[in-house]
Amino acid sequence: MVHSGGLLTPREKSVPLKSISVTLSVCEFVAGVSATLNYKNEEEVPLEAFFIFPMDEDSAVYSFEAMVDGKKIKAELQDKMTAHTSYENAIIRGHQAFLLEEDMCSRDVFCCNVGNLLPGSQAEITLKYVQELPLEADGALRYVLPAVLNPRYQLSGCSEDSCLNMKTPVVSLKDLPYTISLVATVSSQHGIDRIQSNCSLSPIEYHGDNKTSAQVSLADGHKFDRDVEFLIYYSAVHTPSVVVEMGEPATKPDGVLGDPAAMVTFYPNIPEAQPSIACGEFIFLMDCSGSMQSPMNKQRKSPLRIEVAKETLILLLKSLPLGCYFNIYEFGSTYEAFFPNSVEYAQSTMEEALRRVKLMRANLGGTEILIPLQHIYKQPSVPGHPLQVFVFTDGEVTDTFTVVREVKSHYLRHRCFSFGIGEGVSTSLIKSIARVSRGTSEFITGKERMQAKALRALKRSLQPVVDDISLRWDLPDGLSAKMLSPEQTVLFRGQRLILYAQFTGTMPPAEATGEVCLKYTLQGESLENKVTFSLQPKLDANLTIHRLAAKSFLQIKDMGLRETTAGDKKDVLKVSMECGVISSHTAFIAVNKDLSRPIQGPLSPRDVPRPMMLRAAPVVQSFPQQKYGQWRLRRHRREKKCTSLPEGCLEKPKPCASAKKTNVETHGPVVEDNHLVELISLQKADGSWDLNEGLALVLGMKLEDIQAALPDKDANSSSWATVLAVLWLHDNAKDMECEWELLERKAVTWIHIHAGSVRHELVKAAIAFMKSSEDPAIFGP
Repeated sequence: MVHSGGLLTPREKSVPLKSISVTLSVCEFVAGVSATLNYKNEEEVPLEAFFIFPMDEDSAVYSFEAMVDGKKIKAELQDKMTAHTSYENAIIRGHQAFLLEEDMCSRDVFCCNVGNLLPGSQAEITLKYVQELPLEADGALRYVLPAVLNPRYQLSGCSEDSCLNMKTPVVSLKDLPYTISLVATVSSQHGIDRIQSNCSLSPIEYHGDNKTSAQVSLADGHKFDRDVEFLIYYSAVHTPSVVVEMGEPATKPDGVLGDPAAMVTFYPNIPEAQPSIACGEFIFLMDCSGSMQSPMNKQRKSPLRIEVAKETLILLLKSLPLGCYFNIYEFGSTYEAFFPNSVEYAQSTMEEALRRVKLMRANLGGTEILIPLQHIYKQPSVPGHPLQVFVFTDGEVTDTFTVVREVKSHYLRHRCFSFGIGEGVSTSLIKSIARVSRGTSEFITGKERMQAKALRALKRSLQPVVDDISLRWDLPDGLSAKMLSPEQTVLFRGQRLILYAQFTGTMPPAEATGEVCLKYTLQGESLENKVTFSLQPKLDANLTIHRLAAKSFLQIKDMGLRETTAGDKKDVLKVSMECGVISSHTAFIAVNKDLSRPIQGPLSPRDVPRPMMLRAAPVVQSFPQQKYGQWRLRRHRREKKCTSLPEGCLEKPKPCASAKKTNVETHGPVVEDNHLVELISLQKADGSWDLNEGLALVLGMKLEDIQAALPDKDANSSSWATVLAVLWLHDNAKDMECEWELLERKAVTWIHIHAGSVRHELVKAAIAFMKSSEDPAIFGP
């Protein structure tokens, strides 16, 4: 059971975590983060504190240390099972111990254990990580400090050995016992245009003639009630580059850290090309679990996730090309397909799909995404129509590795485009299923429009396939490049591409340069992008590029503690241990052996609470049934070893009342007062509009006046209606053109085919009738 507020620690005891301070350093496209957790034991008994927190899936955690009574204790990265044993043995012997580990079911959730925190004692725990920053469609680099850890729904038959099975205590914002502060510095040789955030900031300080650096921090009194998000805009973001980083010669000669490493950033200049024929099988997998009833953001009157998703699905359906195949699945604790098999896209099938979309509700319980995915993969392929799967979910799933493994096993026959909706989405789920299937991932938070991001993905899926991708290095004699990134198999127009390589051999003099060329083929035409760079390695004490290269490798090989094959596990352990980057098979352990006071009975456990997130409706969250996971069992076994274990000192967690979410009905039709959505809903599958009262209502005119304005009474009334509809889009929704671009393209193609010789006359008359200033060229030559 989840209570509405109050500190849910045993016996109303205080929480040992007092503050979190974060230092963020962004240099070009890479973020370096140092987060310090400050603990103090204000009780009269020794404590063991547990803090479960989210982290972006791309984070490469490479350092963990503790400061206790002025003494720094550096953690060691060990095999996870060895680290667990070391931690337990240290606690039993009366030592102070600290453990940091990635959750065994999801690589974007971490657990920090602080063991044997004595009365009156203070400890500072600092972890450091680096990550690539994703590039948004408008050129912004996005950094997110996750704060929201939503309850994750446990898949049927999944392991109990996850810290996500722990019922994280919940408190109201006013009772949150710890504070959060963040200071960020941003630097770029290209200059900083602006920095935006979803949180209140102190005044931004810019430095340098071209604003090449900036400093910003969260405003005082910030409550950790949302993910902290920064959007950073550089003056020139699409410049390809190569950065070479010096290695660490003292390490093993055959390892990754010893030699210089390079990070190559490309923005492939892929021309827009039209597919020769309309083809593709499009499967839309829509999350209808109870949590989709939550609002998109915390603003008043924020739309519900399910409503925005339904509006987006209508737009996608209208934008599909004639001749393709499609199907829609709605899923929660159960799933249902709209059609037994994928059907050809036509007016009748589109109308049936639209009818079903409008009936969708967020009332299907938990988030069982694995079973519908398995059903999709079992369906026979449609010859000549490559499979494209679009997944829309708020991502509240526990065992992401199981889902990722399933998607990866079918990567040769499909691509997956994934969309994470709202805060607290599992970045591990959304990014991983896209990465292993050669698709793309998007996150929709705050006031962002899901429609624009979904249409961008659809346009990518319709682009012709880029073939024969290769990388060619032109380096001085005696120097060679070895790729550390996985082989690139897919490229999309407008997408940034980051690759990592290791240089072996003799480094040339400082003035020497190298060249790297990205080559690929599009519709039979050979294309290439080149960049020349300095071969003088830069010194970075944190070995940022080497760590990111290691993370890139681990993301491909590491499928979790249970899912990774024996051969891959060996590679994962080798790279993780050598580069000091945590994985699902390793953990950081630090022991303060100077402290060896005997424990009088078991340590008192204290779970650090998270802030309670407000929702639009009284939705009961789908928590997995509380069980003794592996980390709980470790605590239980250790307490058994203590000589003075009181009867019942470890209270067994109570199961939640239900493993499913309540059925909550949504409100009314998809959108009532949005004329753009109404106009799109009226469009037919072939791209045309009928001349009727519905269209007249959107245009804000009387139907008889529209009919009277038809310049040629023998002309097709649908041609007149379609010209007017396209003109309305340009006049009234120009700022959302990226959302209706594909359906407009269908409409213009239809006009060219059906309007015949009167097309130019219809266009000219429509511009006059609508009092529009648009260029007739929007309808083509």
